[in-house]
Amino acid sequence: MGVTRRTVLRAATVAGVAGSVGLGEAALAVSAAAASAPGDVVGKVTVGYQGWFACTGDGAPINGWWHWAGTWGQTPSESNSAIVAWPDCRDYPTTYRTAFANLGNGQPAALFSSYDQSTVDVQFRWMKQYGIDTAALQRFNPTGGEGPTRDAMAGRVRSAAESQGVKFYVMYDVSDWTAMQTEIKADWTNKMRQHASSSAYARQNGKPVVCIWGFGFNDGQRPFTPDACLDVVNWFKQQGCYVIGGVPTWWRTGDRDSRPGFSGVYHAFDMLSPWMVGRIGNVNDADNFYNVATVPDLAECAASGIDYQPCVLPGGVGNRQRAHGDFMWRQFYNMGRAGVASVYISMFDEYNEGNQIAKTAESQVWVPTGSGFLALDEDGTACSSDYYLRLTGDGGRMLKGQIALTAVRPTSPINRGDNVPPTAPGNLRATAVSDTTVTLAWNASTDDVGVTGYRIRRVTEATATPIGSAAANTTTFTVTGLTASTAYTFDVQALDAAGAVSTPSGPITTTTSAGGSSTVNVALNRPTTALSYTQSYAPGNAVDGNANTYWESANSAFPQWLQVDLGSATAVRRIVLALPPATAWATRSQTLSVQGSADGSSFGQLLGASTCTFDPSTGNTATLTLPAGTTTRHLRLLFTANTGWPAGQVSEFRVYGA
Repeated sequence: MGVTRRTVLRAATVAGVAGSVGLGEAALAVSAAAASAPGDVVGKVTVGYQGWFACTGDGAPINGWWHWAGTWGQTPSESNSAIVAWPDCRDYPTTYRTAFANLGNGQPAALFSSYDQSTVDVQFRWMKQYGIDTAALQRFNPTGGEGPTRDAMAGRVRSAAESQGVKFYVMYDVSDWTAMQTEIKADWTNKMRQHASSSAYARQNGKPVVCIWGFGFNDGQRPFTPDACLDVVNWFKQQGCYVIGGVPTWWRTGDRDSRPGFSGVYHAFDMLSPWMVGRIGNVNDADNFYNVATVPDLAECAASGIDYQPCVLPGGVGNRQRAHGDFMWRQFYNMGRAGVASVYISMFDEYNEGNQIAKTAESQVWVPTGSGFLALDEDGTACSSDYYLRLTGDGGRMLKGQIALTAVRPTSPINRGDNVPPTAPGNLRATAVSDTTVTLAWNASTDDVGVTGYRIRRVTEATATPIGSAAANTTTFTVTGLTASTAYTFDVQALDAAGAVSTPSGPITTTTSAGGSSTVNVALNRPTTALSYTQSYAPGNAVDGNANTYWESANSAFPQWLQVDLGSATAVRRIVLALPPATAWATRSQTLSVQGSADGSSFGQLLGASTCTFDPSTGNTATLTLPAGTTTRHLRLLFTANTGWPAGQVSEFRVYGA
């Protein structure tokens, strides 16, 4: 598992700022001019980019829930989590379901994979949209088991940076890299240097940028000698690189988190970027560090001809440090009044430590229920999920002189740039009804900027109560937990990024079916599990009512099973299985048996092995009839063969009552 910076963060305490010296505004007389002219890092906003999240089934060589889960081989859950903040995943084309409970809005708790090119494209599109200039791709020791995945991630970042018009560079983190002195040179020569030829690779003073994070820290993770570190810095400079040092907070004084004897190493870098995460946690700390670190650091760099790139951090979500943006803005203001030209945002996507600026769950509606995760509104102030991206954009504009220097945060926690509400959703209708569920569909709303989601409400004579939400690209929602033979009325509203809400759709009233109906698919949208699945072909696809989505098991690994939880003991008689209707799905036969269980653990056979033939010319479906009097809660299909593909495949798993 890759090493995060938590050890460093905990080792440095805020006690380091206790010796505040009152330099005050007089220090502004010090020249703040950067040693270098503006380039891709000088005079720019850079973000630290981890890109280290993977999911089982995404095709990554690491083949696990990389950095999402404590145990990567097991699905993330409340008891198996490695993150402290939940991402807003609405913008990602591909997501992967977890074992967390559903979100507060009833939607499945799904996560993105950094290994998907579409994910990296989305995140770099955000960078471009919100005024972030450059991404520093974190690269830990690439010689172990994580190496192949990290190598692939470098290519994905390059592709996204080129397509989205954002710069990037390699940032080596030397934590726990025993043979670093020789292996870092080989890695640059044999692998990473090829990316420097990209038009998107960051250059400063005409040279490709490389950062080395970790030299001189006073801990056991980076025990390198000053001579070894100086050798590496000089080697990269000899390769024609512009070299940034991610150095200890107290590099200038050589104490606390900095080991003595490293002054020569620090002064050999072209740019210094002192680490700050874990050192400050509120506005007072930020002001103190302005006096004891930022101003004197800047003066030392200016006197030594070194460029300076201090950190700005949003604060930990779980630590309640953010103060709805006031903490981060105070840092931007302090950098501005000191005359700092370049900043490093710590970090873009660090959900493990909660100091990410990338889109994050804005309220408990977008957090898995019972997970304990805090959302961006943790202090009672509503914040849109992109708030810290917008705040970063405004901070960058202030440092570049594009807006006035101000101590008053100009960025609204809710996006106020859009004042026109969306149109009302049209043609609300019920597309499927069972004894306990109603599936709603509607025509999409429009907005001058963009619809961000939908709110589904249950309407009575006295109230209209929100019961769930749907993402912007979804125009269906299944209401669950209803009572058989009961009339319900619903309507839908559309929302936009500014928080504006449309007028409601026309209401619809529908009555649930009587329990056990032979014409109702009692498996529709019920919980599903499987022995395995590949890529995005998850078991939930088999009960979503869409014949074009499907479950597919791992290849060449029979037997495989797929099962559905009907919610309670149910009289069942008929199972209809389907594959996608497209003619590209050639005729095939699958051999399977049917099992049942009352508790989901102990299964008995309901129907022996049968050969089901799926022919696109006749609908690509197959029907299984269960013995009369069959009652079960959990139904399992056990696959042992498939003539068309070496895996179990089902696009629709429909179950009908007696």
